[in-house]
Amino acid sequence: MTVTAPARGGLRRHRDFRLLWIGQATGRLGSSVTSVALPLVAVSTLDASTLQVALLSAAAWAPWLLVGLPAGAWVDRLPRRPVMLACDLLALLLFLSVPAAAWLDRLTLAHLAAVALGAGGASVFFQTAYQVYLPSLLDRDELAEGNARVQATEAAAQVGGPGLAGLVTQLAGAVNALLLDAAGYLVSAACLLAIRTREPRPARVRRGTLRQEIAEGLRFVARDPYLRVLTLFSAASNICLFGYQSILVVFLVREVGVTPGMVGALAAATSLGAVLGAAAAPVPSRRFGSARTLLAAEIGAAPFGLLIPLAAPGAGLLPAFAGGFVIAAGVAAGNVLKGTFRQTYSPRPLLGRITVSMQLVGYGTIPLGALAGGTLGTALGVRPAMWITTSALALTGTTLLAGPFRHHRDLPAHPG
Repeated sequence: MTVTAPARGGLRRHRDFRLLWIGQATGRLGSSVTSVALPLVAVSTLDASTLQVALLSAAAWAPWLLVGLPAGAWVDRLPRRPVMLACDLLALLLFLSVPAAAWLDRLTLAHLAAVALGAGGASVFFQTAYQVYLPSLLDRDELAEGNARVQATEAAAQVGGPGLAGLVTQLAGAVNALLLDAAGYLVSAACLLAIRTREPRPARVRRGTLRQEIAEGLRFVARDPYLRVLTLFSAASNICLFGYQSILVVFLVREVGVTPGMVGALAAATSLGAVLGAAAAPVPSRRFGSARTLLAAEIGAAPFGLLIPLAAPGAGLLPAFAGGFVIAAGVAAGNVLKGTFRQTYSPRPLLGRITVSMQLVGYGTIPLGALAGGTLGTALGVRPAMWITTSALALTGTTLLAGPFRHHRDLPAHPG
């Protein structure tokens, strides 16, 4: 048996999908805690500079450049669930090491950077394996709903995570907030172990060398007009998104004067946009077309980022909330549509390599964006850097207009 058919009642009664769903949501809750807690550890405990905080963000995404391509080829060769389990356990140990080092008075910025780099490497393999594993649990016509549910629940976890990070940081210190991330990885691993569906073996095809397999995935993406444009768009938008996000905590704490607890609360409030965007994405997609909805979400949301640099104390935080809320909604809706499209459009034997080839370019630019944000913040000041990066973000959605999406109502099915 390769796929467990859901019982009557749809995905709500699909036991194994529900376990994967819960595990992902819990893991994302922990990761969203870390996205706020790790910079706060650097700022409040180790007195890190703006550039050093940006370097931490860069370290978390650098593994996409270092091991992204071979990860896709390995995932296409290996059973995916054991890969995901190993990644969860590695990340668990890494995040436990931070409070342990702090308790021993041995915590350094180099240690934080190593943890960010190692956890980022685990994320490369986990996310690639997950994208290939989900279609083995669900039928093709269930993938859109499954992706929407996972994205919406992950977005909901991102609402609670920053708030928890701010609360725990306020009460027990930022270092102890990282224990919540470690717990999330433990729950994720337990859920994966409880899944009963037998994963289909990777297709037995005549394989070349690792380099030849990597090249096959790259060629498919480079030659396909839809995947090529999506990849270029992701690269451009991620540079700008993480350009401002890498210095956002520094901006709020040092420029605006926000407390750590309020940083978490603001991050949680803006993440509500992601919940709404992910949950709502299938509705306009069915009514107006998936291609049109994708264009509207990505092009329409980005300019709202220009509200974020307007942040000021008190009621002056409302523009930052509004800008972050709309951007989060657009990004989440776009992720649901793009993820489902890639899973249904790509040939299954190539899915891991296609996924990682796209993510190599899209995620590989994130360290560049983080470094750009930190460099601009150091050279020009944090608020001018926020204006530059959010202004560039406002223009990135037009990249999608260079491809064939504008000619279609819906995203196409498998080309073969």
